[in-house]
Amino acid sequence: MPTDNLTRRSFLTNSLTTSAAIGGTALVTMPQLVMSQQSVAPTGARTGNPIAVSSYSFWHFDATPMPVDKCLDMAAEMGFDAFEILERQLTQTNNAYLMKLKRQAFSAGLSLCSISTHQGFLRPDPDYRKDNIEITINSIELAYKLGVPIIRVNTGRWGTSKDFDTLMENRGIEPPIEGFTEEDAFPWVIDAFEKILPVAEKCGVILGLENHWGLCREPEGLLRIVNKINSPWLQAVLDTGNFLENPYDKLDKVLPKTVFVQAKTYYGGGVWYSLDLDYERIGDLLRKHNYRGYVSLEFEGKAPYKTAVPQSLEVLRKALRYNK
Repeated sequence: MPTDNLTRRSFLTNSLTTSAAIGGTALVTMPQLVMSQQSVAPTGARTGNPIAVSSYSFWHFDATPMPVDKCLDMAAEMGFDAFEILERQLTQTNNAYLMKLKRQAFSAGLSLCSISTHQGFLRPDPDYRKDNIEITINSIELAYKLGVPIIRVNTGRWGTSKDFDTLMENRGIEPPIEGFTEEDAFPWVIDAFEKILPVAEKCGVILGLENHWGLCREPEGLLRIVNKINSPWLQAVLDTGNFLENPYDKLDKVLPKTVFVQAKTYYGGGVWYSLDLDYERIGDLLRKHNYRGYVSLEFEGKAPYKTAVPQSLEVLRKALRYNK
């Protein structure tokens, strides 16, 4: 652990030893220290959402995956409250490495709050869907080992676009496989998640269905799946950057089912596109729905992450205060 990490931890530890003041004032707590730049709620409750950062923010699929343990160290140095893992960034999944990550996060004072996983069910081939069910179950078991309470899941895509860049050029719109429609695909997806849910419940890992293209490009598709399954173990993960038209109205629709939020920023211009997101307005929506859970930064701009990620954290801290 670098020396400056130890210095920071020592400062926080010493601060926690502050005695109660005259009149019975409560001891200073870690959440109050973390939110020290915000005004303190009269009740002493946490005054803003805990802010995480995804390992994706430091990588963007550029060449060789950046080691997750390196991303975790940077997240701690920058002052985040929690850390989200992009599963494709895990170059090792052996038990020794996973336990090293778990210990590293604890020592840094970071919660391992989510794993973003990938799977797909938009194929008529039942064997293809079965393979992706197994992939998702493996992700649940990975989360269980790490003590992570939620994994981000997808419906998948049709695969009729040439590549992801082409899909983004078409604003996430993709035609179904010839001979099939989206109405054919909803039962495939619902059946797959119903098969996965018993494992999720047994492990205590929530499936968070994201507005991540496929059948969930629009709120209606996402909510149709979540409401049909009607389980506390399948809820919504809301990505602020994946509704490309009328985002605020759509975020408002999904928030009642949301258990985890991913927040996009685009400093330096987006890798695929840029949205001019008003986080003060998004903060108002979160407060309207009493969303007090994690907000995880997914920095998706071309600016250097060493400056853009802390800048994004500052924006989110300011916008997501409860008592404004």
